[in-house]
Amino acid sequence: MILIENETIKCRDTLSADLEYVKAAESDAENSRFVSQWSIEQHLHAIGDEDQMHITLEDSNSGKRVGYVLMAGLKNNNKSIELRRIVITEKGKGYGRQVLNLIQEYTFETIGAHRLWLDVKTFNQRARDLYKSTGFVEEGTLRESMLYNGQYDSMVIMSILESEYNAGRTTHA
Repeated sequence: MILIENETIKCRDTLSADLEYVKAAESDAENSRFVSQWSIEQHLHAIGDEDQMHITLEDSNSGKRVGYVLMAGLKNNNKSIELRRIVITEKGKGYGRQVLNLIQEYTFETIGAHRLWLDVKTFNQRARDLYKSTGFVEEGTLRESMLYNGQYDSMVIMSILESEYNAGRTTHA
């Protein structure tokens, strides 16, 4: 089922048939340092969990898969949705920005959330800059909170509130 789309990108429910692609995307050399590695079973659980959304991203024109997104907290009483993961396999084509705009639209206009948040590794400056440019605000740092290959990485928490999203829409309208 298509959740949301524009002229560039289509966001649809991930199917079990997509999971080999998903595993390859997260383990790709350009992505693996930034993305937790999940088993097929973990991805299947996310697909079947009512509190999560597992979304496959496709180019609207070609239908080619270009990434995936994981969101959590759909049943959160505080209306705070976590953008748990965004992985783009076709880099440098603007898909990341398009997806973030669509995810914000879906989160605030369809789900009716109050807050969309994420965490990003401190050294992932490219992602941090992209998130900031789409309205996310840095809230703080979780120091050395993720263990990766025997080394601890720190994470920056970022969020955008519904009021900030709406103000941004008014500014760009």
